Amino acid sequence: MADGFHIAESTRAQGGRGGAAVEVVTFGCRLNACESQAIRERAQADGVTDTVVFNTCAVTGEAVRQARQAIRKARRERPGARLVVTGCAAQIDPAGFAAMDEVDLVLGNAEKAAPRALVQEGLRIRVGDIMSVSRTAGHHIAGFADRARAHVEIQNGCDHRCTFCVIPFGRGPSRSVPAGLVVDQVRALAAAGFNEVVLTGVDLTSWGDDLPGAPRLGGLVRRILKGVPELPRLRLSSIDTAEVDEDLMACLAHEPRLMPHLHLSLQAGDDMILKRMKRRHSRSDALNLIAAVRRLRPEVAFGADLIAGFPTETDAAFENTLALVVEAGLAFLHVFPFSPRPGTPAARMPPVAPAVVKSRASRLRAAGAAAYRGHLDRLVGRSARALVEREGRARAEDFTEVAFEGEASPGAVIAGVISGHDGRRAILNAWSLGAGSPLV
Repeated sequence: MADGFHIAESTRAQGGRGGAAVEVVTFGCRLNACESQAIRERAQADGVTDTVVFNTCAVTGEAVRQARQAIRKARRERPGARLVVTGCAAQIDPAGFAAMDEVDLVLGNAEKAAPRALVQEGLRIRVGDIMSVSRTAGHHIAGFADRARAHVEIQNGCDHRCTFCVIPFGRGPSRSVPAGLVVDQVRALAAAGFNEVVLTGVDLTSWGDDLPGAPRLGGLVRRILKGVPELPRLRLSSIDTAEVDEDLMACLAHEPRLMPHLHLSLQAGDDMILKRMKRRHSRSDALNLIAAVRRLRPEVAFGADLIAGFPTETDAAFENTLALVVEAGLAFLHVFPFSPRPGTPAARMPPVAPAVVKSRASRLRAAGAAAYRGHLDRLVGRSARALVEREGRARAEDFTEVAFEGEASPGAVIAGVISGHDGRRAILNAWSLGAGSPLV
């Protein structure tokens, strides 16, 4: 699953020269959100007006259903607008979306931010063979104009074949952005005033496998921090337990500007289920990695993706996953009820009853909520530095959401003491602007 941070949002950008708004509706991961910015910028450069672009996700059947629902709603609300569908769901099932009466154009993932992609006439479906794409990922952006932090896409695609996942068929093979280009982009974002940059991709820890010499993610992180000393905060999106390298561990131990938060693509806590998922780590591998990171840097907070009700999951197997939440000391959970995706091996495995899947997902979410409250309890009395996201809200270095009173501009770094929490957010009192913050 691409980078772990799953969202569904709608954002607008004015396109063209005074025409009606171009709206980009984003489903799915942070990588999609990153690429939506590239679509917005391209639409503006190409003078596109009165268009709604749906950047879809295919991780679950529910994500596809939501996209279709949003398309129908948009046609009712904007009958004269041009509706364009792109993203992973469109790449995997272009004919299905083109069959919708509401849709004017279907674009593939490789085509969606290309010059004049939204204004070319002719074919109603422009979706190429994503598996033949070998070009370096190219959606370098100047940062989100309405966000506190910037995202840099350093990798796209995936060469692994987890039995539940269709994303490789939506994204194609793994391909990496060369280190020099990444450093240049991060330097430009820091110069533009961003205090935090997030490295994102479909399979982030596979970065470099296709580059000369097969460099590793840890080496890239080290090069960024050395080459852009003015950047206060560098963050990683979701990583794979099986691919964490020694340089990355060393950076976590010795580089305070690398944020102490790791989101792991775990998916399950039972060895048999992990094998049937075709994951490349075991339960003990995950626990050993977490313990090793904590020995190096105790303040690191861990998040994880977990799937409830994977086919053949027994009660005992589920209990192993449930117990992992406490045993691993996870603070942030993304829980997904298993959703069979057409064409995947898992879709052909003996299913778990839907009511059981729903119940297990509910229990996992409850365990996650309890774990997060425990995490908040442990923060009380500690000093914290947080990046302001919007009025009264900020994000601590370990990704904990923080509430504060007072005025500070988005992107500013504030510092103070955690005095308590409300069950959802830590409360930062007696805060001041941190070093390196922009003027407010």
